Amino acid sequence: MGGTTSARNGTWRNWGGNVSVRPAREVAPASVEELAAAVRRAAEDGMPVKAVGTGHSFTSIAATDGLLIRPRLLTGIRRIDRAAGTVTVEAGTPLKRLNLALAREGLSLTNMGDIMEQTVSGATSTGTHGTGRDSASIAAQIRGLELVTADGSVLTCSEKENPDVFAAARIGLGALGVVTAITFAVEPVFLLSAREEPMPFERVCAEFDQLYAENEHFEFYWFPHTGNTNTKRNNRSAGPERPVPPLKGWFEDEFLSNGVFQAANWVGRAVPATVPAIARISSRALSARTYTDIPYKVFTSPRRVRFLEMEYAVPREALVETLRELKAMVDRSPLRVSFPVEVRTAPADDITLSTASGRDSAYIAVHMFKGTPYQGYFTAAERVFTAHEGRPHWGKIHTRDAEYLSRVYPRFGEFVALRDRLDPERRFRNDYLRRVLGS
Repeated sequence: MGGTTSARNGTWRNWGGNVSVRPAREVAPASVEELAAAVRRAAEDGMPVKAVGTGHSFTSIAATDGLLIRPRLLTGIRRIDRAAGTVTVEAGTPLKRLNLALAREGLSLTNMGDIMEQTVSGATSTGTHGTGRDSASIAAQIRGLELVTADGSVLTCSEKENPDVFAAARIGLGALGVVTAITFAVEPVFLLSAREEPMPFERVCAEFDQLYAENEHFEFYWFPHTGNTNTKRNNRSAGPERPVPPLKGWFEDEFLSNGVFQAANWVGRAVPATVPAIARISSRALSARTYTDIPYKVFTSPRRVRFLEMEYAVPREALVETLRELKAMVDRSPLRVSFPVEVRTAPADDITLSTASGRDSAYIAVHMFKGTPYQGYFTAAERVFTAHEGRPHWGKIHTRDAEYLSRVYPRFGEFVALRDRLDPERRFRNDYLRRVLGS
């Protein structure tokens, strides 16, 4: 769910700075019982309810003018079951803390996204994902869920218990209840070898199927206004560990990828005509490198430059065609895009409203620097994506509504029916859910 706060006059703002709202009431419950009581009290007052995490959603998915629940006290590991290969965590636990705690226990998630600032419930409820040939989103690694539903009762679900709720609630958009705990599948910690290397756009497109098939985790970034990409392949390794040296890591990940990139974006925002030249330089600034480390140190990286983002999942076989159309659109337009376009993949999963539900998917994410006019670019990109039955990421900017979404999600009706059953009075309503799920 997203949400960072500025406490100024009780206004809540998201990380991207494009959503702000003033809730009537805020609570930070210290237990599931306190949270359930707060939901019941809100019901008595006829007030809508939303839980927020760290605000990394760019949509207003967590916005409410009613009761805002902050799960910051609901953090930490409840239990580790080594025999079953699971760990149960409180919903407000940041991914960063989960990853560190698991590593100390010699455990790891199989796959994860590229940042770890979000809470586990916020990340999973919006469908946060990394890239993977065989392993899918964070939500697809869930083995059990606990949530407080609209009447204040606590519901648990898994493949065996309330399986219909489990199918939907792993990516529940905050529409079915407030998630209070999540049980993840974990495995003994392992090593990943990363190989980052620049590659011409045309070569990536021509060899995409092969690059995808030969690597456990393949992704690449295309720099608009150039024919250049930076590719990243992560594969399991027998070792030895060869982390990025601290100074080199600081220079490449902080100085180039955050510091210089921030300055370049400031210049580009002030003088858009400079963007193509800057893009040509920055797309060549990162040289090839390989390193081997534990998963979260390879999958994730710091993102300090603020931006806005739109991301769509298209059928994997449609990726190259979609990407070429996006490039052609940028090339013929007057747009000046200073942020790279990120491409990742996920195998089909069985979660009702997962962007990879029932189909092998490829993700294309477009970004614009905070404070630059993004609407023209995002609107044109969205046209390209929807022509390929694209499914928008629930936590990123898009303009789709229930009518469109019901066409691209075969199980859309199933989710809506479950919502009618669990939240008939729409206690967890807000404008965003009204748009994407219908009233």
